[in-house]
Amino acid sequence: MRKAFMLFLAGMFLIVGSGVGHAGEKPPKEVFDLANSVLAKLGTDPVIVAAVNAENAKGKTLTQIKEKDEKWRNTPGIVNYMNAIMESQCGKHLRTLQNSAPYYLEIFVMDNQGANVAMTDKTSDYWQGDEAKFQKAYNNGKGAVFVDDVEFDDSSQAYLSQVSVPVKDGGRVIGSITFGIDLDKIE
Repeated sequence: MRKAFMLFLAGMFLIVGSGVGHAGEKPPKEVFDLANSVLAKLGTDPVIVAAVNAENAKGKTLTQIKEKDEKWRNTPGIVNYMNAIMESQCGKHLRTLQNSAPYYLEIFVMDNQGANVAMTDKTSDYWQGDEAKFQKAYNNGKGAVFVDDVEFDDSSQAYLSQVSVPVKDGGRVIGSITFGIDLDKIE
């Protein structure tokens, strides 16, 4: 009986261990290819560019952003101000993009300071400006494609990689957009 149980555990380890990705690993080549082609082009999408330009024009201070971030992180569920950016024209556009491919788990857009502009799903915080996904994609206004290591996402129960690309208005970087890519659904 003990031997059978040990064989069962070893088999389960092999099954679980044979998944597409493991936390902390680099994503497969297909994610990098997607990032540098389709996703990079979405950084110039007119609906996304217009939403980021409108948010940047508000002239929010970093202090205001951080105050909203604290409120956001301490608010359970989705309240009106969160729902407003999910239901904005850009938020609805992001949901259409999300529904266009099975590997998009989440999509969210940030302004030139890393504050949320639009999103498909509630993010854990409002301000992304202190995180690599924004810092590397915005790149001090120079822009760059950033593909993060694989991580396990508790909410979706899937291995994902976050891919971030700059949002550009012409040649000027004005913000960034992050895509949560489900590694089990990428081809």
